[in-house]
Amino acid sequence: MDFNIFFDPVPESITQKKYAHNTFFKHINYHGELFPDLQGVQIAIIGLEESRGMEENETIDQAAHEVRKKLYKLKKGQSHYKIADLGNLRNGMDLKETYLRIQMVGEELMRQQILPIYIGGSHDLDFGQYLSYEGMKKLVSMLTVDAKVDMEDEGTPYEIHSQDIILHQPNFLFNYTQLAYQSFLTDHDLVNVMEKLYFDHVRLGQLRDNFKEIEPLIRNADLLSFDVCSIQSADAPGAADAQPFGLTAEEACQICWFAGMNEKLSSVGLYGYQPLFDDQRFKTASVMATMVWYFIEGFYHRKDSLSFKSNDYTKYTVSLDSKPSTIIFYKSKLSGKWWMEVPQGSKEKFERDTIIPCSYQDYQTAQRGEIPERWINAQLKLY
Repeated sequence: MDFNIFFDPVPESITQKKYAHNTFFKHINYHGELFPDLQGVQIAIIGLEESRGMEENETIDQAAHEVRKKLYKLKKGQSHYKIADLGNLRNGMDLKETYLRIQMVGEELMRQQILPIYIGGSHDLDFGQYLSYEGMKKLVSMLTVDAKVDMEDEGTPYEIHSQDIILHQPNFLFNYTQLAYQSFLTDHDLVNVMEKLYFDHVRLGQLRDNFKEIEPLIRNADLLSFDVCSIQSADAPGAADAQPFGLTAEEACQICWFAGMNEKLSSVGLYGYQPLFDDQRFKTASVMATMVWYFIEGFYHRKDSLSFKSNDYTKYTVSLDSKPSTIIFYKSKLSGKWWMEVPQGSKEKFERDTIIPCSYQDYQTAQRGEIPERWINAQLKLY
C-alpha cells in the first residue's frame, strides 16, 4: 500500500519550531517533505480531520495539529522510540469513504505490527477503527470511554456509531466494554441492552469506587476508543458536549497507561476534541498530548508474553463445592497481573479454552468458594 497518497504532511508551522534535543519531537520520524520509512516502526500517529459525523463540528479538523503542538514539546520517555507521525489522513468524498480509509490504513499498519494512534475527528470514526479488524478473521474486544452510550435508535453517526459497531455484519465483536458513562446522560434502556448482551459497563461512580478493578477490563481490549467528553470540563473544556462531571485528567492518563501496557491492544483512538471550545492555553490539547505520552510509555513497559504454559506464569487451581469444580488462575511473575481460564464453549468459533484478564480480588473470591462475576459473564458469552 502506498500510504503517501492517503496523508497530508505535518505543517511546517509545527515542524520548523525550535525543539530541545530531549523533546518527543526530536526522537520520532514525521511526514514532512518525505513520507517516513515504516521499517522497524512500532507506533504510528495519525491525525484525523473528519467532522461530518456530528452537527457541532467547528474546528474539529484542527484537533490533531493542536495536540501535536503540545505533544512535540513533551520530554521523551526512557525507552528507545520507534515512532512515526504519518500526518493527517485525507478525508474521503463522503463519510463512508473516510471510514473505509481508516479501515484500510489501520488494517495494513497492524499487518505490519505497527500500532496506530488516531487523534482528532468525531467519535464515530471509531467505526473505521473497528472495521480495520474485520480481515483478521478473529473475534475482538472493544473498549469505549465515553460519558454517554452512543447507541441511540436514530440521530447523527456521532450518536449511533456504537450501535453500528455492535450490529455490523459479519459480526466479529466478542465483547464491548463501556467505561465512565454518566447515568443522567444515559438512557437506562441502553444499559439494559448491554446487560442482555453480557457487555461490561462501568458508571463513573463505580469506576471511582475501585479504580484498580477496571484494569482487567482494559487489559481485555483489542482496541480503545476514547471520547474526550468523558473528561470533566474543568480539565478538558474542548468539546461541544463537555461535562462538569467526568474523569479527571489524571484518571484519563491512568487509563491510557493501563491500555499501553496491554499486550493485546493494537489500536487506540482519541476523539471529539474541538479547539474552538478549548481555553486560551489549549488545556484540552495538553491533556490529550499527555494521554498519548502515557499510552506510549505504557507500550514500552509491556512485559507479559501471554504464553501461559511458560515459566513466566504461576498456575493456581482453586477447588469449589459447586460447578465448576475448579477454576484455574495464572499470575505473571514479571508484572504480577492475574488471568483466569474459562472452559471451552459450545459455539464452534471458540476452539480452545479462553484465558481472560482478572484481578487478585477475583482469585480471593474463588478461594472463598464463590464464582467470580467476571468468570460468569465470560462463560455466558461463550455459550
